[in-house]
Amino acid sequence: MKKTVLFLLVGMAVFSAIAVAEQAPRPQRRFGGGLYGDWIVKSDYNGRTMESILAFTRDKDGKQVGQWISFMGLTELKKLKFEDGELTFERESRNRSGETSTSKFSGTITEGKLTGTMTSSRGESKYEGARAPRPSRAVGIWAMKMTMGEREMTSTLGIKADKEGKLSAVWTSPRGARQMQDVKYERGTLTFINKPTEENSFSMNFEGQVRGDTLIGKMKVNENETAIEGKLAGAPVIGTWNLDIAAEQGTRKQRLRVNSDMSGLYGSTPIDKIVLDGDKVSFKIVLKFGDREFEMKFAGKLEKEKLTGELTTSRGSSKITGTKVIRTFGRGPGRQRPSGARPARQGSNNQ
Repeated sequence: MKKTVLFLLVGMAVFSAIAVAEQAPRPQRRFGGGLYGDWIVKSDYNGRTMESILAFTRDKDGKQVGQWISFMGLTELKKLKFEDGELTFERESRNRSGETSTSKFSGTITEGKLTGTMTSSRGESKYEGARAPRPSRAVGIWAMKMTMGEREMTSTLGIKADKEGKLSAVWTSPRGARQMQDVKYERGTLTFINKPTEENSFSMNFEGQVRGDTLIGKMKVNENETAIEGKLAGAPVIGTWNLDIAAEQGTRKQRLRVNSDMSGLYGSTPIDKIVLDGDKVSFKIVLKFGDREFEMKFAGKLEKEKLTGELTTSRGSSKITGTKVIRTFGRGPGRQRPSGARPARQGSNNQ
């Protein structure tokens, strides 16, 4: 009897201790979010805001690696360390004379914000940053095909995202262009509708999945439902490219990012429109410095995961060779995305 009572008392004590532990407030982490991905960082330079990109990922061995990307080029970060929200690294830069200098960064990532100080022989610079916006995988121009009876019909579906990530879509066919309603992309599924109007008496209802560079789904026109498939325009050039730029001081590194809507980034500089015509790739950037304008043009050729061409400015031209980045699956070594596959999803509010 005594053993039974003792057993019950011990059991009650253990139960009470577990209950108290579960109810006790847990210490909150003082930092939020992770490191990996692109961060847009800004700093004031003589009254002018300078913008760069910090890009963090893992190498094939799972080690943390990072890059500092700006209009001037790309540099690999050294002595990168991120632990408990504290971020430190070193960055080497080279001037026009070919001389190199080292800057040291120390900062934090807290609640999705990156702040810190860069220290060099020239002094200190304060930096603030936030994650780069990541467009939905549904964004882009899709060449759509479907069969109605014995007729094969082709149309174009153009999907855009605003600054808040809200999606809009326009369906263009031989009958004209129609603005879609209730456009959503959630958990890999794209849906939208189009209600009848005085000009168009038929309704449209679409549901499908984005699979790499292909959009597969079903379109219901009035009461008739049919399978439909779309191909993403510009797919061969869409993604991230590591560039080598020939210069008198030696080869300079740079990054080209081509978005699914054919806008992009050269370094940290926005590109409004990138043109892919067959295997020919071109774009133009116009930078303004007060009353002055600086124009830069690229014209090149695409061959699978290789890009070659020439970058032309008022100061002359430079040869460029580029290699497409093939993303890896997960964090382990040796797991790579198949050649030609679309880059990993870049989410938005409509993902």
